[in-house]
Amino acid sequence: MIKTLTKHGNSLALILDKPILELLGIEPETPISISTDGKSLILSPVHGSSTQATERGEKLTRIRARVNRKYEKTFKKLAD
Repeated sequence: MIKTLTKHGNSLALILDKPILELLGIEPETPISISTDGKSLILSPVHGSSTQATERGEKLTRIRARVNRKYEKTFKKLAD
């Protein structure tokens, strides 16, 4: 699915379709964790223990980014 950003005041907003929100169990009050691996934006709903889940998600993102940097050439060869 490809989405475009929408102007919202002085900011840009990403509109998420209702089926995606329902699939992930996201409601208007659900906190969303936003992280990046340096190339992609990663949005994840935070359910349960929000602090612990956020810390785990951020740690996983850092580890994934480090592995991707270290083995970038190998992953590209495997993909070809």
